[in-house]
Amino acid sequence: MGSVFSPYYAWARRTTRPPQVVDPEHYCCLNVALYSKAAPRWAMTERGASHSHRTADRFVIGPSQLEWDGQALHIHINETAVPWPRPIKGRVSVFPTQLFDFSTPLDAQARHHWGPIAPHARVEVQLQQPQQSWSGQGYLDSNEGTEPIDLPFKEWDWSRSVLHDGSVAVLYDVQAHQGADHLLALKFCPDGQVLSFDAPPRQILPRTAWGMARRMRSEGPVKVQHQLEDAPFYQRSVIQSRLLGEPVVSFHETLHTGRLVLPVVQAMLPFRMPRRS
Repeated sequence: MGSVFSPYYAWARRTTRPPQVVDPEHYCCLNVALYSKAAPRWAMTERGASHSHRTADRFVIGPSQLEWDGQALHIHINETAVPWPRPIKGRVSVFPTQLFDFSTPLDAQARHHWGPIAPHARVEVQLQQPQQSWSGQGYLDSNEGTEPIDLPFKEWDWSRSVLHDGSVAVLYDVQAHQGADHLLALKFCPDGQVLSFDAPPRQILPRTAWGMARRMRSEGPVKVQHQLEDAPFYQRSVIQSRLLGEPVVSFHETLHTGRLVLPVVQAMLPFRMPRRS
């Protein structure tokens, strides 16, 4: 809701005075990324307020919806992939191992907050189009802010690693436009504890195909195991590294907000993010 990557939301804020009156409910989307060698598909269709609504346990976005039944989050997907118009239909169910009521600021002014709802979860996927099914581990978190992300942040590197004892380690390495950088190094334990730890030094990763710099905090060398997504301002990958004395496989992402707001990138985004008003 209020998609931070939406070019339409950005255009509305630039052309409306004051920009605060722009309603974030008018810029909602469900992002579905299917990283499959056999049938890769990607969808992020934005929808206006007339096509979405929310209750305490349900969020409807056009033909798709998310619902919480008290035990699991069920994501009912009915989207069309871009740039090739192929359907993505099915259900993803997220069963949290432990729910956390934790949130922390990402910036000095506390205008942006992040918190994991379920740092560790079991995920079951049943897709009809393309026909696929599997189960595995997953993660559910929340990001929220009261201003565009390109105002306070220059870039960030984020990672999630599952440890041998079932804990989840999260690193949020944030570089600000002004003032000190911000680093979160947190361990979410199966018993519900949230513990901080000393983050290891930054290790430089190879630049992406778009020439974007990235790094990962690790106690040893890092290796890109799978490059899942590579965009002008964002990358997502699976990384092999070492953390808290053990080898880990980490889900890793890098965001460069300066690239996000470049006019050429903003002009490219509608081809990846069509809109239904």
